[in-house]
Amino acid sequence: MSQLSTRHLLGIKDINADDIQLIFETADNFKEVLNRPIKKVPSLRDITIANIFFENSTRTRLSFELAEKRLSADVLNFSSSNSSVKKGETLIDTVNNILSMKVDMVVMRHSSPGAPHFLSKNIKANIVNAGDGTHEHPTQALLDAFSIREKLGDVAGKKVAIIGDILHSRVALSNIFCLQKLGAEVMVCGPTTLLPRYIGQLGVKIEHDVEKALQWCDVANVLRIQLERQQIKYFPSLREYSLYFGINREKLNKLDKEIVIMHPGPINRGVELNSDVADSEHSIILQQVENGVAIRMAVLYLLAGVK
Repeated sequence: MSQLSTRHLLGIKDINADDIQLIFETADNFKEVLNRPIKKVPSLRDITIANIFFENSTRTRLSFELAEKRLSADVLNFSSSNSSVKKGETLIDTVNNILSMKVDMVVMRHSSPGAPHFLSKNIKANIVNAGDGTHEHPTQALLDAFSIREKLGDVAGKKVAIIGDILHSRVALSNIFCLQKLGAEVMVCGPTTLLPRYIGQLGVKIEHDVEKALQWCDVANVLRIQLERQQIKYFPSLREYSLYFGINREKLNKLDKEIVIMHPGPINRGVELNSDVADSEHSIILQQVENGVAIRMAVLYLLAGVK
């Protein structure tokens, strides 16, 4: 198979294991390109890509932008904070205006779950979901699984614990779908208040004791406490959260094995991860950032071939 089974990347739920493997193999090639003195290829020279971010983002937007430029695409950047969206323009109007500029692809982040799916039904361009509300964030899950494959040789058969604020995280859901499609075992761990009610139906293990979760897993993917999405208090204080669920060197030293530490960023240092863990030899956080560009190059390149 040399082509994706879909025109869009809306979520991991909508793609299959063959698609994921094809993205990984393509990313392997692009990672080689990124380590050359000249880091650019002309693969998308005639393609125009619009990055439309209705929600703030620094790392994801920069990662996509860099991937697009490395592929020689023409790039349009749009953020809603300084646009007509503030004047009441609808999502479809905004996008139609951008498409009238002859855009081939849209990379979109939106606070409403399902916004990219809505777009994909109404416009002709390929859509890449860069995060929709608390629903999915497919390229993050792909780069996380790609980083595990790079570090441990394979994802199949590995035990991955996703620890932290599962309730408000789009990364968690995409990760669960992606890891399960690749044959990994998944556990979620966090306070009861930060685990969604439906989570048990997704075939994951559930744990509330972080030390037990660390003892079980090969990889701990630690999520940020998303205070900006929390309208009510889900735990007494950040200090208490850190005490019970934060990962520090002391907790790692109690284990009878070495585990891999991941984090999609940005890190609340001293809350979910201490610096002595985030910056340690256990951590592959910086490799995740590097792999993000290669994965996004692969996704854009492959989707450009599916019209």
